Amino acid sequence: MRLPVSTWPDIEAWLKKSKTIVVPIGSMEQHGPNGFIGTDALCPEIIANHAESLAPDDLLIGPTFNVGCAQHHLGFPGTITLRPSTMIAAMADWTESLMRHGFERIYWFNGHGGNISTIEAAFAEIHARRSFDPRGADNRPGLSLKRRDWWDFKEVMGLCNQLYPVGHGSHATASEVSVTYWAYPDRERQHTEMSPKIAPNGTISDAVSYRRDFPDGRIGSDPTQSNAADGEKIVAAAAKCLIEDVARFGA
Repeated sequence: MRLPVSTWPDIEAWLKKSKTIVVPIGSMEQHGPNGFIGTDALCPEIIANHAESLAPDDLLIGPTFNVGCAQHHLGFPGTITLRPSTMIAAMADWTESLMRHGFERIYWFNGHGGNISTIEAAFAEIHARRSFDPRGADNRPGLSLKRRDWWDFKEVMGLCNQLYPVGHGSHATASEVSVTYWAYPDRERQHTEMSPKIAPNGTISDAVSYRRDFPDGRIGSDPTQSNAADGEKIVAAAAKCLIEDVARFGA
């Protein structure tokens, strides 16, 4: 089931059998010359929605939290970002909204490495607010929060390394671009040439230095290898892993 296209009675019925929801979370940032700006939000959304289509009675997919922490990409047009403090506050509001209805297990399915530290800080803030609540544990449901990066499943990373043994990279990777090409085949960029073929690696800090050091937006990657057929394989593997991981989390 997907929350955005459900009714409130649908969600009320869901809560009678499960207290778990999956929330895709990502970013709205540049992904090189042939990657979509929404890649980091689209990937977890695509995988989660595919998983739901395979197991509609076992998964509830929430709306995608699609703008994250991406200040270092602001040198490229189209990037939208939140400050870490803003993202933490928004995640707390989302969580407390869901808790009010009875959700107790919130699984944040992440698509952006730059979100990781802020997501974990948000978890700490949410738990701290509960700890400081003078009501203590009385009349409050339990709460479990989990972050899982879609590429972090062993089977998924193994497949990505098999498909792209050279030039997979760390940003605007061939795998993430392939996932979006599978979902949006009419928007695939098939003939984008890049120089150098494999982008440089390095450290990142602010938007000015990022644009200077990585002028086309890529880091260590050759996403000209991306294609929809690979994306289909990656989505299938990731969706299978997601279904299994959420079942363990919700048990």
